[in-house]
Amino acid sequence: MNLPFFIAKRYLFSKRKKNFINIISWLSVVVVAFITAALVIVLSVFNGLGDLLRALNNSFDPEIKIEAVEGKTFAMTDSLLQKIKAVEGVEIVTEVLEDYAYLRYRDANQIITLKGVSENFIDQQRINNSIVAGKLALHENNVDYALIGRGIEYNLSIVVNDPLFPLQLYYIKSAKLTGLDPSKLYNKRNIIPGAVFSIVQNFDDNYVVVPLAFAQDLMDTGDKRTSLEIKTKAAVNLNQVQENLKQTLGNNFSVLSHEEQHQDLYRLLNMEKLFTFLAFTLLLGIGAINIFFSLMMLALDKKKDISVLMAMGADGKLIQKIFLSEGLFIAMLGTSCGLLLGGALVWLQMQFSFVSMGMESAITDGYPIKPVLSDFLLTLTVVAVITMLISLRPAHLAARSATVEHL
Repeated sequence: MNLPFFIAKRYLFSKRKKNFINIISWLSVVVVAFITAALVIVLSVFNGLGDLLRALNNSFDPEIKIEAVEGKTFAMTDSLLQKIKAVEGVEIVTEVLEDYAYLRYRDANQIITLKGVSENFIDQQRINNSIVAGKLALHENNVDYALIGRGIEYNLSIVVNDPLFPLQLYYIKSAKLTGLDPSKLYNKRNIIPGAVFSIVQNFDDNYVVVPLAFAQDLMDTGDKRTSLEIKTKAAVNLNQVQENLKQTLGNNFSVLSHEEQHQDLYRLLNMEKLFTFLAFTLLLGIGAINIFFSLMMLALDKKKDISVLMAMGADGKLIQKIFLSEGLFIAMLGTSCGLLLGGALVWLQMQFSFVSMGMESAITDGYPIKPVLSDFLLTLTVVAVITMLISLRPAHLAARSATVEHL
């Protein structure tokens, strides 16, 4: 067995002598264990929230989205459409015309995001499992239907499939009034609410999906489109399809993946995770101060033992290794207990969801959580580094004082 490690172990687990130094050492173990467990749990919660947000956004957003680099819209031509369809791996291309509009239903009203989509939107099967009322259809028996978010349904008290009270949609044509008739400022069209979807609040409270022809008529945009939504074939490499589309379309279009469509949201989530990790690292550093004091007092308490070791031929480097091993042993014992405790609580949450979201309308019963091996390894590394830095000074002083006394 390694001599410094053996001596450090004897100091910590001494059965013959229990004193204040042992109490501080074990207190250090407990503090490091609880902070480590808390860090593992919090990082796993951030991982779970990230996966949940991606799953929710992906159920409404396309696999790949094409937008103009400059301007709000671009001209849609048959040649452009055929060029995109010819890219290997592309299965469905949905044309989209999206803008803000004013929605009125009976005596209630709201500003909404109107999304006009071509008929193959339903073939992408993104919101099929999100329909909570009505029938998923945009056009049937020569009648246009709108898909509305659950939040809009609640806010305006909308009754689905009621032809007597259609949705009244207004779109501003021009901000300048050229005559005495204010109705020339806007276009107005009526449409029947056919179904209600429920995905996530951001979509539920804002979006109304209508047929592309209806949106074109309301907005009077002709062949203009705001984006194209791509569904790829099964078992293809999305990154490769995205890269091929970029090469095909050139610099005039942005080709966005799932992650890039909500880049700011995921960047914010990663920043929150980073700052949380830094905050808990600071707590680990504060908790490790106990290790510093226990090593300093241990160096004073074990002067006689150190002198004996020096008389037997030990040098200053061996004394330093003993105290570094003592600090590392305390930290690793606490970290191991913390990782086991944190891992156990994460597993229990995954299996039984004993910590709920605390809301009746929550998407999931329990807090989303996902353990990632890299978080465990990073925590272990941070504790090891902090402990080594904390233990250097006591180890150096112990070796120097022992050397001076021996001389």
